[in-house]
Amino acid sequence: MLRNQQNSAMNDPVSGVFQMADRHEIVMIDLKFCGLLGRWHHVTLPASRLSPDLFKEGVGFDGSSVPGFAATESSDMLLLPDPTTTFLDPFWEAPTLSMICGIHDGRSGQSVRRDPRSVAARAEAYLRATGIADRAAMAPEYEFYVFDTVRHSCDINHAFYNIDSVEGAWNTGSDRDQTDLPVLGMPIHGGYHALPPNDRLYNLRAEMTALIEGAGVAVKYHHHEGGGPGQCEIEVLPVPLLLAADHGLLIKYFVRMAADRAGKVATFMPKPLYNAAGSGMHVHQTLFQGENNLFWDEQGYSGLSETALHYIGGLLEHGPALLALTNPSTNSYKRLVPGFEAPVNLIFGRGNRTAAVRIPEEGRTAETKRIEFRPGDATGNLYLTLAAMLMAGIDGIKRKIDPRVEGFGPFEVPLTRMPEEERKRIRSLPFTLGAVLDALEKDHQFLLAGEVFDEPLIQAWIDLKRKESLDVRSRPHPREISLYLDV
Repeated sequence: MLRNQQNSAMNDPVSGVFQMADRHEIVMIDLKFCGLLGRWHHVTLPASRLSPDLFKEGVGFDGSSVPGFAATESSDMLLLPDPTTTFLDPFWEAPTLSMICGIHDGRSGQSVRRDPRSVAARAEAYLRATGIADRAAMAPEYEFYVFDTVRHSCDINHAFYNIDSVEGAWNTGSDRDQTDLPVLGMPIHGGYHALPPNDRLYNLRAEMTALIEGAGVAVKYHHHEGGGPGQCEIEVLPVPLLLAADHGLLIKYFVRMAADRAGKVATFMPKPLYNAAGSGMHVHQTLFQGENNLFWDEQGYSGLSETALHYIGGLLEHGPALLALTNPSTNSYKRLVPGFEAPVNLIFGRGNRTAAVRIPEEGRTAETKRIEFRPGDATGNLYLTLAAMLMAGIDGIKRKIDPRVEGFGPFEVPLTRMPEEERKRIRSLPFTLGAVLDALEKDHQFLLAGEVFDEPLIQAWIDLKRKESLDVRSRPHPREISLYLDV
């Protein structure tokens, strides 16, 4: 993105957009914006519409057509492009510049409070206003599956899905006509850091990574993930919260589009394959004051400061309500089950991948010390997800919630090795979408601090997600047919 590029236009990002347009002989300007449910939408203008007025007056659109945004009677909204988010879109045949937009009320010109991007911006501003820190650095991990085909249908008299992958061990006994590649058969749970030729996706991941870096996002590395056929991971370096969310939407777009261009399907669904590892979105996070890492204390537990521990306390105290934003799909709770690395308990610990909050052991210096919130997945709206985690952490710091006193840990051994009486005292994460929505209804005051979130936004979110939950809950499942047809 333009804000990451070191050039003379950085002091005047609007001029930088015009320079990029001239340099690349741009034909189209694509304006992208994020809906409440976390998906990008877009409108495209011919390059002749690019003018300084575009950044002041914006482009009108019907907000009532985007779920959760506005009633029909107040639906006139404006898209105002942020010039610092400009990138060259590599997937369009016509040379195209893309920009991410803020959403404003068409009548007043004010930022729309339900604009997810504005929520993230308000969270950053609130952090600074508290005096606790001047920035939060965030680094989500992007886990996803890439499949050769995905077929699905759900109607009154049938429901099915069928997923296939050239890496699938289920294909070793069949003749495939979709590809001339031999099927070596990657076992379920056997894909972690797999080497080619078993890893058939290394070239595609390398292409994705190059595209992502070309747009100004610094990538840490990519590799095949452990779930088996088709699971991949791309990790990025930490950046400020709002920028991290912008990057997240861009990464998901690039991953899906690169897969589509290769004739494949990429999905960030938490659990697309039964009994295989799911795809989470672990978020590494740190607070800074200037260059000072506020989470670092060489004498503290695992190098953590009291500020860091209180931040963890806030995350765990509000964990059930947080999941309504970080894990807001029915599919999320098919991943959060015992027996996998996905966390199912409200605990923290050093190097413990089954904990809701993990303290990475490789973070042993003031520059690298961080904490990792592990339950989340990519079905959330990343702007709301990151903002909500920060708000929970701030609440923990302000109230000095000590996770050790509250019984959240630290736990550094597998739960199966703990005495039964100790295990009974550990609080579990909720197991359904309905349960976390109930938790959010009861516990959301921490989100309202500094007017970062508001009641109408939270209620709109809950209403939309309850409809999703009922939609899934009211449908017969194919497994139910096999279990109960002959009752």
